[in-house]
Amino acid sequence: MFERFSQEARRALTSAQVDARRFHHNWIGTEHLLLGLLDQPEALSARLLAERGLDRPGAEAAILAVLGTTQSATAELDAAALETIGIDLSTIREKAEAVFGPGALDRDPVRCRKGRLVSGRHVTFTARAKKALELSLREAVSREHNYIANGHLLLGLLRVGGLAAKVIADAGIDFDLLRADIDRQLSGQASG
Repeated sequence: MFERFSQEARRALTSAQVDARRFHHNWIGTEHLLLGLLDQPEALSARLLAERGLDRPGAEAAILAVLGTTQSATAELDAAALETIGIDLSTIREKAEAVFGPGALDRDPVRCRKGRLVSGRHVTFTARAKKALELSLREAVSREHNYIANGHLLLGLLRVGGLAAKVIADAGIDFDLLRADIDRQLSGQASG
């Protein structure tokens, strides 16, 4: 499915998935795609956004202010409840991570069709994120590019709206000027 994506665009998608899991979100939304683009400060999208005042820490803070993580205060209450009966959750976490690897307790258990526990967790794209990916393909095709670069991804995010577009707009970034800069930069690139 992603064979037309450049290496930078693929890295952005991989980073988006990592961020979704890190935030304990069971979806990849436009906000995760934006963070994935910003994870590569040397790449076109991140450079253009940074020039306008939006960097990875700022975008992440804005996203978490809206969404938070699904682990939130419940985990703190669970730890406090366990502590009242003499169970130290941090010690259990250390031992579990020593045996099963870092973040072992942060992953939700996943069962196969037969009900057995399996490792990993599949994180799916939201409808809006899928639309952003589709629009990035349309942006590439309209420019007669045979690849999808991270600039095309950013153009898709601008067109589809959602939380990523809100974060960009809230940073005071003019979409039309940003689109024009992306167009100029993409026109000068020979490949993705």
